[in-house]
This record gives sequence, structure tokens and C-alpha cells, in this order.
Amino acid sequence: MTTLHLPLKRQYFEAIRDGTKLEEFRLCTPYWAKRLEDRAYDRIILTSGYPARDDLARRLITPWRGFMVKTIIHPHFGPKPVRVYAIDVKQPS
Repeated sequence: MTTLHLPLKRQYFEAIRDGTKLEEFRLCTPYWAKRLEDRAYDRIILTSGYPARDDLARRLITPWRGFMVKTIIHPHFGPKPVRVYAIDVKQPS
């Protein structure tokens, strides 16, 4: 089973857990291109920071639903538009 691990800041982890954030953004860089483009995953493990192995409250597991390349403006990336990978992290119903 192939798994994409994404450590997140607490505010983004909680927003995904609560269903208010449906995509996780990663800058379009060679680092992320190598991990996302032409790859297939079975699931994504989202963590709040780097939790202990048995800390399940700080882990979410969601099926891999792919990603899109988008141009966004977001405070985390600065005031200018940037190209990002928008990874679908919707929680199963």
C-alpha cells in the first residue's frame, strides 16, 4: 500500500478534520513534482506536526483522490500568486 505522508500545522489539520478545508497546498517545486506527478497512492496520512506513533488523535487517514495544479494567493506563501499542487483531502462521508 503506497502512502503519502503530509505533516501539517495544527490550524490546517483541524480545518481538514472539521471539513472546512478540502485541499492541502504544496508549492510546485521539483521536490513536490517528484512525489506527486506520475505517482499513484492508495491513501494519505495527514498529521498534526510529527506525532508519536501511537498518537492517533493527531492523525487522519483519507483515500488518495489526486491533485490539481492551481494558481492561488495565500498568506502562507506570501502576497504574490503562486502555482501549487492542490491535493484533495476531503474526508470520507
